[in-house]
Amino acid sequence: MSQFRIAILDMYNNFPNEGMRCIRQLLRRAESENQVSFLVDIFNVRATSEVPDLTYDIYISSGGPGSPLQSDEPWETRYFDFIDALFSYNQQAERKKHLLLICHSFQLVSRHLGLGTVGKRKSTSFGVLPVHLTEAGQVDPIFSRLPEPFYAVDSRDYQLIDLHPERLSELNIKVLCLEKERPHIPLARAIMALRFSPEVLGTQFHPEADGEGMLRYMLTDERKQQVITAYGEEKYHEMVNLLASPDTIEVTEGIIIPTFLRRALSALSEPAFT
Repeated sequence: MSQFRIAILDMYNNFPNEGMRCIRQLLRRAESENQVSFLVDIFNVRATSEVPDLTYDIYISSGGPGSPLQSDEPWETRYFDFIDALFSYNQQAERKKHLLLICHSFQLVSRHLGLGTVGKRKSTSFGVLPVHLTEAGQVDPIFSRLPEPFYAVDSRDYQLIDLHPERLSELNIKVLCLEKERPHIPLARAIMALRFSPEVLGTQFHPEADGEGMLRYMLTDERKQQVITAYGEEKYHEMVNLLASPDTIEVTEGIIIPTFLRRALSALSEPAFT
């Protein structure tokens, strides 16, 4: 059985979360579906300044709380040095490294690369929301498998907007999808996913979220009260109904990360040229 090394960059800064559980669950499922074995190491980036080296095959950098704006935190330089090293490695290596950037990580890397404006939203985007594919998304090897629109778990106080076209062109980065249309609100739509390269994908939503687990979490008395207090009872019931539907989050969870992993495993299994 083929074995692959995977590094999870935990960006939650020791905050309780569902994201890490979902990522581990998807990795276990991918092992079984692809008949492979994963050696998984977790790096607690923000809490202890841990970052992986470049000996891993696949990297998943998680979402997380707080601000993605520039800070003097000691982990930040180490994290961006790792990102730069991975991109540099992929420019010259035959067998490239595969990287998935989720939400907070996506915002950090987009800021680091100068792709557009990363700033605070006027209000938190929270819930199960429709996401719309761009032309590039409709032909992307992963996102083309999704319906239009598809639904995603969104939880953002910050966002990437107002992209710099010349920078995207310089780096050959493609915009795959945008947040829901709001014709009555004169604000820029957030960028919800970017194809950084054939091996590097980033989403501003949470593709790891599982409908069943999220629904179970939302139905706990504590979380129910938190959501109702913050967003109102109507928003709470809307989210519960969408999580319960098999046509929303289950579809997104079953396509994006599983296909990302399957494509990575296929590329990594190809014989190297000598």
